[in-house]
Amino acid sequence: MPGATKVTDRTIRNALAGLYPKEIWYFISSFIFLLSVVHLLASPASSKRGTTSLRRIPAAVVNAWRIIAFRSTLQIGKSYSICLADMFVIFVYILVLFVWALVNTTDLEGVKFDWTFYSNRAGTLAASQFPLITVLGTKNNVLTLLTGISYEKMNNLHRMSARVLLVLLWLHAGSKLVMPKGIDADQVGTFWLNIGYASVFAFSLLALVSIRPVRAVAYEFFFYMHFALAFVVLLGGVYHTANFNYSHYVWPSFLVWGLDRFIRLLRVIIYAVSPHLTRAKSTTDQTTEVSARADMLSPDLVRLRVPRPPGFSWSPGQLSYIIVPSISRLPFEAHPFSIASIHDAELETESHSAEKGKEHWSDIVFLISARKGFTRRLADKLSQKGESTMKVLLDGPYGSSPDLDSSDTVVLIAGGTGISYTLPLLLSLAKKGRCRRVHFIWSVRDSNHLRWVSPTIVKALSLAPTSMSISISIYVTASSIIDLPKHSNFANIDLNSMPAESTESLNTGHGTSLTLEKTATGVDLFDLRAVQVLFTRPKFDKLIHSEMEGADGHTSVCVCGSQGIARAVRSSVRVNPFAGPNSILKGAPSVTLHVESFGYA
Repeated sequence: MPGATKVTDRTIRNALAGLYPKEIWYFISSFIFLLSVVHLLASPASSKRGTTSLRRIPAAVVNAWRIIAFRSTLQIGKSYSICLADMFVIFVYILVLFVWALVNTTDLEGVKFDWTFYSNRAGTLAASQFPLITVLGTKNNVLTLLTGISYEKMNNLHRMSARVLLVLLWLHAGSKLVMPKGIDADQVGTFWLNIGYASVFAFSLLALVSIRPVRAVAYEFFFYMHFALAFVVLLGGVYHTANFNYSHYVWPSFLVWGLDRFIRLLRVIIYAVSPHLTRAKSTTDQTTEVSARADMLSPDLVRLRVPRPPGFSWSPGQLSYIIVPSISRLPFEAHPFSIASIHDAELETESHSAEKGKEHWSDIVFLISARKGFTRRLADKLSQKGESTMKVLLDGPYGSSPDLDSSDTVVLIAGGTGISYTLPLLLSLAKKGRCRRVHFIWSVRDSNHLRWVSPTIVKALSLAPTSMSISISIYVTASSIIDLPKHSNFANIDLNSMPAESTESLNTGHGTSLTLEKTATGVDLFDLRAVQVLFTRPKFDKLIHSEMEGADGHTSVCVCGSQGIARAVRSSVRVNPFAGPNSILKGAPSVTLHVESFGYA
């Protein structure tokens, strides 16, 4: 037929290489749409105990899914664990990419898995996914808005999906190296080929420096290397794919990254300038603080108190990136920390300047564990003076705040500086007074930390209505008991034995209301019957099961601590929803687990 295009292996390869990336994006878009619908329709269910009811089957199924998907993890070595939900998503992602890469690779002569088909197609498929992994790694992205998945969890998917793409890229680049006539003689030494291999090698190095042990030991090294190598990967990808008219898949990654950086920079500038503008416009108050205060709570713990800039608002459980010009080595070196305070205008207005713990409801507070790099330099600067003022720039807030308003019972669990996550949740729950029962559990090595946390816990107890029951359980795990604040003879003492006249309604089984006047006149944490200090390690399974058995409705468990604590809590809430004392079918509470990452590595 005159004018008809002759069908060759080359024309088939090119056609499929152009079609399959679009089909994969159709699949990914559909998956994102499904998650968005689920997020929109999701709402916690309440339940009341009683006999087995078929109406509770949907709730039991939902809890069974939570147990399997989010509370069951696969431990990889000593430093890494992954929940089955993440494993499922990545497995599907791998399956989709490699099925599309290897399907229809039989040439016109009948040779199956012709490398010329899957080699070039693998490169095109990998290039098409660069915008996705870039979005997953940004702090401000539309996927978080649509699906409700926080950027921290998106970051996990960012790393895992990037490693999948690396394998795909080596399938593309490696086959060219090992197969006969993989690279034509006239292609050797060309810029597009060299820059392509440079991009793949940079990607490989980036994958090595991004593993958790490296991030945990040398976060700043990872931070700088990630920035430089990611730039090389994307830039090399643009120039390499331009030779085949596929650069439109890669260059949008720069737009995504640039938009994220622009939004972050804009926030930093606004929060840095707004306090000065507010003070300049004010005709009555010229004493507004604009400098942050840092003090040493212990040799390895720094408390950073930043005056809240106008417009900076956050919810309990969120975090913020901080830049300290006098400590940071580069202007854009930012480090994330949980905000250990709450934003409540009413509390801020009612508090007087001399009230202890006031910073936890008036300032932006960070509890920083001094390890290496930035945190160690900050601690070293304070080690001589003990306290200092410094300029701090804010970028945030980020992360999601657990929705606890509809919960009947809330269990807050923290290990060490994980209290940065649970302490503001405790304050918020007490202030709102909507749930019936709260159990605050803190495992800490050094008993001296009870000094600075006491006023804030007492404040939370004073805010709670009489209808709310709050228990405070503090577990000091250090082998030696050192210098307890106020009392020196606490060893496995249940503070319910304290005199009733000093604790009145503060009772673990009843209301926990305490007048502000009483707090202001010197009520100590150890005078309260709602508090117990134990010198042992907590048994999370017994603590959590006890709360679940006493709950009348939806139960939320929030935890922030080491991987060991997170694993123990996950194991404790893996109960059979169809049988046993905590069966959903018999009216036991539906349980939601919120696990916050410990540290930024």
